[in-house]
Amino acid sequence: MTVTAILSALAEEQNGLLEQLHQPRPVSHGGRDFWLGELQGHRVVLGLSRIGKVAAATTATTLITSLGVSRIVFTGVAGGIGAGVRVGDVVVATEFVQHDLDASPIFPRFEVPLYGKTCFACDAVLTEKLFDVSRAALTGMAPAGAQVHRGLIASGDRFVSSATESSHLQQSLHHAGLEVLAVEMEGAAVAQVCFDFRIPFAAVRTISDRADDQAHADFPKFIAEVASGYAHAIIGKLFGAL
Repeated sequence: MTVTAILSALAEEQNGLLEQLHQPRPVSHGGRDFWLGELQGHRVVLGLSRIGKVAAATTATTLITSLGVSRIVFTGVAGGIGAGVRVGDVVVATEFVQHDLDASPIFPRFEVPLYGKTCFACDAVLTEKLFDVSRAALTGMAPAGAQVHRGLIASGDRFVSSATESSHLQQSLHHAGLEVLAVEMEGAAVAQVCFDFRIPFAAVRTISDRADDQAHADFPKFIAEVASGYAHAIIGKLFGAL
C-alpha cells in the first residue's frame, strides 16, 4: 500500500493537518518525530524536515528507509524572485536546483558533482495533480489576482532577504540558463534524495515575500495567517484526487 509523507520545514506550515489524521500515532527515528495515520483513506506520515538542506535530506532519507514512505509531498513557503510571482501566489515545483552549489572549475557551476545534473525533476504525474488541486484550492480563498505558477525553484542554505542579493541570485541563475520562480531552503535536497531512491516527489510553496529587504518582516506573520490555510486546503484536495 502506498504511504505518502507530507513534509514541511516548520510546524506552522502544517497547522491543522495533524487534527485531520485518523488514528494518529507518534513515532521517532533519526532524531525526528513523525505522526502516522490515515487521511481521506490514504496512509500518511506527517513530518517536519526542519530548516536547511542537510536537515531536509536526513529527514527524507529517514522517511524512506525507516518508515517505508513511497512518495513525498513538500508544502511550505518561499520567496518569490521570478517575474510576476507575487506575495500570496503559489508555486508548484517542476524541478529544483541548488543555488549555493559551486564546484567549479572542476564541474560547471550549479551542477551536482558526479550526477551530471544541475536540476532534479519532480514527478510529472504527482506534480500535475498538485498543480490542478492548488488552483482549485485557491478559488474563493486567495486574494483577487493570486496565481498558481509552476516551474523551477532554487534551494540554498541561506534565507535570501535583500533586494540586492535576490537580484544577484536571479542573474547568476539566468546566465546559466536557469529561470527560477522562487527560492527556499529544503526542496532541492529532498528532490535529490527521492531521485536516489527512485520515489515520486512533488512540492508546493506559497510565496510569503519577495526575498527582498522586507522578507524577514513578512515571513512569520504570513505563515500564520495565510500559508497554513493554503497548505490545509491544497493537501486536502490532493488526497481527494489521489
